[in-house]
Amino acid sequence: MNKEKKLWILFAAVVICSFSVLGYYGFEIYQQSPPIPKAIVSDTGETIFTEADIQDGQNIWQSIGGQELGSIWGHGAYVAPDWTADWLHREAVYILDVYAENDFNKQFTDITDEQQAALKIRLQNDVRKNTFNASSNTITISQNRVAAINYLSNYYKGLFTNDPAFDKLRADYAIPKNTVKDDAKMQKMNAFFFWATWATVTERPNSNVSYTHNWPADELVGNAPTMDLMVWSGVSIILLILCIGVLVFYHVKSGEDEEMPPPAEDPLLKQGMTPSMHLIKKYFWVVTLLMVLQMLLGIVTAHYGVEGDGFYGFALDQILPYSVTRTWHTQLAIFWIATAWLATGLYIAPAVAGKDPKFQKFGVNFLFFALLIIVLGSMIGQWFGVMQKLNYLENFWFGHQGYEYVDLGRFWQIFLFVGLILWLALMVRPLLPVLKRKTEEKNLIIMFLISCTAIALFYASGLMWGQHTNLAIAEYWRWWVVHLWVEGFFEVFATVVIAFLFVRLGLLKTKTATLNVLLATIVFMSGGILGTFHHLYFSGTPKAIMALGATFSALEVVPLTLIGYEAYHNYKLSKATKWIEDYKWPIYFMIAVAFWNFLGAGIFGFIINPPIALYYIQGLNTTALHAHTALFGVYGMLGIGLMLFVLRSLYRNVKWNNKLIKVSFWSLNIGLLAMALLSLLPMGVWQAIESIEHGMWYARSSELMQNPNMITLKWMRTIGDVIFAVGIVSICWFVFDLTLKNKITQNN
Repeated sequence: MNKEKKLWILFAAVVICSFSVLGYYGFEIYQQSPPIPKAIVSDTGETIFTEADIQDGQNIWQSIGGQELGSIWGHGAYVAPDWTADWLHREAVYILDVYAENDFNKQFTDITDEQQAALKIRLQNDVRKNTFNASSNTITISQNRVAAINYLSNYYKGLFTNDPAFDKLRADYAIPKNTVKDDAKMQKMNAFFFWATWATVTERPNSNVSYTHNWPADELVGNAPTMDLMVWSGVSIILLILCIGVLVFYHVKSGEDEEMPPPAEDPLLKQGMTPSMHLIKKYFWVVTLLMVLQMLLGIVTAHYGVEGDGFYGFALDQILPYSVTRTWHTQLAIFWIATAWLATGLYIAPAVAGKDPKFQKFGVNFLFFALLIIVLGSMIGQWFGVMQKLNYLENFWFGHQGYEYVDLGRFWQIFLFVGLILWLALMVRPLLPVLKRKTEEKNLIIMFLISCTAIALFYASGLMWGQHTNLAIAEYWRWWVVHLWVEGFFEVFATVVIAFLFVRLGLLKTKTATLNVLLATIVFMSGGILGTFHHLYFSGTPKAIMALGATFSALEVVPLTLIGYEAYHNYKLSKATKWIEDYKWPIYFMIAVAFWNFLGAGIFGFIINPPIALYYIQGLNTTALHAHTALFGVYGMLGIGLMLFVLRSLYRNVKWNNKLIKVSFWSLNIGLLAMALLSLLPMGVWQAIESIEHGMWYARSSELMQNPNMITLKWMRTIGDVIFAVGIVSICWFVFDLTLKNKITQNN
């Protein structure tokens, strides 16, 4: 059995075994998720909230932006609090004050340490006991908790409606007046907030750990790190070190790739151009325009952190509230990156085949306009949803689903899924005749088609939750999209495409490229599939999720430790021969991808991966640090690099404006690094320290986040943002200057 066949078998085994485990524990999440009761009742039998209240409240929370306006269970935006951490702490303080007033006629903070300790134990005995009755499908709560609910319901009503007493706090949290427009809706959203908070402190049956594994940390209610958190954090670090050693040993033992003398001239000069390949340039117009729009929305979104009710004095929050600008900012990142990658695929498939199948040109045009409709339609729907102009059902289908990165309404999700299936057909049809010829590139093409199929089909996991699905179950499926689709199969697609481009340029042997792609995919998937669970430690999942997530997410970082070799290898290729100078900047963007893979995905990613670390810093600016440097640094730079490869091939005899693209390359990288090191990293570290000392409620509080020194750190981001903006505008200028001034050269 040859090496290539062994790797195919190993690849199949990794995928089958990993998805079997992922599916099994997905079933366990369905069985063990925090129950939504038929009713929440007081110990005197009074109904406080109903199941419909909780479910409608979840829909109302989704409609105002959901995870784009604060967060639930740590996942979401960073300006407003985590509502479960906030409710939990405020409820605890309220009840302790009631105890202290009744027992000592004093506030809780005014009694002795011994008295405080006794009252905290009384509180914990009340709130941590699981009073869910499966036979009656009810949760019973004490009169003290009922009183706390009434108090907090009025507090959140004032915050989310228009009570003048909350004007300053609303501005600090970037919550516009009348975000929720009537009292009945507000009461239902309070029902959802209470249920989600109940899950963070109530112990699972036959356990001393809450449904969210004692997250968030709050010593008043006894939420503290567990032994599992410590043990599996240690296991993940040990496993990381061990596997790095194994991978380094394998790499040294296998030696350098076989050297291949570069061709005398660019092989792509001899490649014919099909009609559909000419159409790809308009995809790149959309890519660059969406990049500019995303950048502008990012500026507005970041500014809301220092002026939450406007933009330099203009009441922008009444027209474009924070939850809308952040939704569009994050969603457009996915859209433009995906469009760049999909366009690259549309270029490569007919380039390999040498001709277009019937209706290929029509399909490329149709897909282009379909993507435009999806982008614009989903954005309009999200604005209508957040502005409370849609009812519950309309919002679910056409408005704002409230789940970060998959915010678009269900209709637009289905539309996008259909578009991806069309894209897959446009990939497969040109390549089937090539596969039948059984060329040397066959296995590389098969892997390319596998990645394309996964990209198209796995987006369907975003359709697996419904309007009233339990949040724990919705989170499980959401991370199939965010982690497996965005971070997983797009990564495989990128690996194959880069290898294929270097093969086509005559810089890599086909067999060498195929073996490298298979091995890289196996290593990545070994950790990447089950590494999905590291997003779910505290999302109402069983204990085993933590063990699997900690173990396999550590493996995700392992291949990134050798990323310097990849960067050096790509740099050498850029110097291989004179004609390769034409591809200098596309290759340099690949080198940038390697750098950000190591720093953004590797170092900044592993900072938040171990359970004990994530327990304290989930939902802080450490997450934003990883998100920006990994999403743009890796996937964004790669999208730009792939776009430039295609443009270089389309405009083969055109001299590029290298000064402009040089400005773009260095501005993007320096700006992103400055944004990370001058602002996001120090903010995240400061928040982490406060979270460890005081709790998550304080790390996200107005008191800390509006501290003058914290505001200074927020303004420091402007330095990196301005430099970064120069890079975005430059790449947009470059693309339009190139494509509008020059005609595509036809060579046969």
